Amino acid sequence: MNKSLITTASLVAFLISGCATSPVNPVGTFQANDLNELLTSGQYQQKTDNFFVINDSSSSMGEDYKGPGFASGDTPIKLAVEKEILSRINQTIPNLKLTAGIRSFGFGPCTGWGSTLLNLPPAAYSKSTFSSGIDALTCASGGSPMDEAVEAAASDLSGTSGRIALLILSDGHELDGNPVPAVQALKQQYGERLCVYSVWVGNKHEESGKLLLNSLSDIAGCGFRADVENVATPAGMAEFVKNVFLKPAAPAAAPGCESLDSDGDGINDCDDRCPLTLKGAHVNQFGCWIVDVKFDNDKSNIKPQYYGELDSAAEVINNNAGATIEVQGHTSNTASVEHNQKLSERRAVAVAKYLKKKVGANATLVPRGYGLTQPIDTNDTEEGRANNRRVELKIIR
Repeated sequence: MNKSLITTASLVAFLISGCATSPVNPVGTFQANDLNELLTSGQYQQKTDNFFVINDSSSSMGEDYKGPGFASGDTPIKLAVEKEILSRINQTIPNLKLTAGIRSFGFGPCTGWGSTLLNLPPAAYSKSTFSSGIDALTCASGGSPMDEAVEAAASDLSGTSGRIALLILSDGHELDGNPVPAVQALKQQYGERLCVYSVWVGNKHEESGKLLLNSLSDIAGCGFRADVENVATPAGMAEFVKNVFLKPAAPAAAPGCESLDSDGDGINDCDDRCPLTLKGAHVNQFGCWIVDVKFDNDKSNIKPQYYGELDSAAEVINNNAGATIEVQGHTSNTASVEHNQKLSERRAVAVAKYLKKKVGANATLVPRGYGLTQPIDTNDTEEGRANNRRVELKIIR
């Protein structure tokens, strides 16, 4: 058989066995939460200027998605779930001035017979324009050259300015190449401007892909990974979008507050975010009671060297008996949203248990985890992440 006939036969076989077109099977209804109030109220402000998606359009995304979160109607393929997640992100993004783009990877007609395709060049964001980019993700076929898509993104983003949120949707399973060097190069090129987020769209036998996706955020030094079922609901998606695009804003202060210190903690009322702090408490620059206990990354155990700090906190509580105190656990942004939420809860419980032994009935302690949602420092450096791995004590009443 001559070379042209071999090529033709190979392409026919490829089209028959390796190409899944975009399905029409439903993935449930969705009503987006409105995040605009967070901006108009002044609670939050924009932190991301550019939003760029790398979507897995390889043949594995043509397989059925068997996980939770999309049980309505027929079983969708993973590509349909990816597109639905992007649609829900689009519906949930508040009124922001952004640049947005989409690139996919695979091989065959889905990527123009290349390994990666720029489906939506970076342009001024609008919901209709981004929706057209989602519609351009028409099918799933071929291998998984994620590394080549990341490499191409370096050029795609060259005309942007400001902070970049790179979102990768994939099962992370059996990739053709290693995307780690490509992400390292991208981070070197864009530095602190770049954060990497990912949504794992996979089935149980592909869970090794979670580790791969998580490592990409670690390389960037900021960002996180989420599992698709955790962002399927309106509330889960709202939390995801909030953490990608927004950051807490400093609270507005009353006139003349520079000369007032109502709770006597040494922080004037203009800058004090925790105005009910007990007298004698050790506070940070925002007037919030932070017990100076440093947690190792991904750990919740209290090391003996910090017992003295907690004993001092217990003494303050005993000197101000009757308070109800929320013991707040916080984390840096290493690892996924759900992992950090559980980790922050364990930190809060560990500190609450220790203090309870010291204060008895003198106070009501309520442990609560806040995950990675309330950083007080940058997550772009190890020092900043260490400061975010903290416990705060907040007086409820």
